[in-house]
Amino acid sequence: MPPGALWTSLFRAFEAGPTTINMNEAYSSLQTKIVDGTELPLTTLYYTKLYEVQKYVTLSRHMWDGWWSLSNRRLWEGLPDDVRAVVARNLDRSALDHRADVARIEAELARKLSGKGLEIIEIDQRPFRAKLEAAGFYREWKGRFGPELWGVLEKYTGPIG
Repeated sequence: MPPGALWTSLFRAFEAGPTTINMNEAYSSLQTKIVDGTELPLTTLYYTKLYEVQKYVTLSRHMWDGWWSLSNRRLWEGLPDDVRAVVARNLDRSALDHRADVARIEAELARKLSGKGLEIIEIDQRPFRAKLEAAGFYREWKGRFGPELWGVLEKYTGPIG
């Protein structure tokens, strides 16, 4: 898995032994059984041919990583309101288009990967969320992110933890 406190704490909450490795070592690490699996999107599994050395993929949807649009605050606030409205509207539309593209691509790649022998496993996410709740994962990250940011997250997900 990629290095990062959020990722490693998530898998520790599942009582797994997360191992961070460089992407260029993923194939050989799976092939030699240094690791049992990866935490990667279907696009990476497909284009790096990890399906040759990884036989199963669980679609847990445990994490989502989107694109961020950032701007210098003074520059942004210096733009006329109508220009900011146009930019914001188009960024919002692009984000929704991106999500639709990702869903379409993942469905296509799931079919392709399945055709290459990778077993695709859909799961019920409720037991995983219950495990994260019991392990204190949500409490920890709500504390790290703070109530304001956590509130923004819950605006879109509903109550978490």
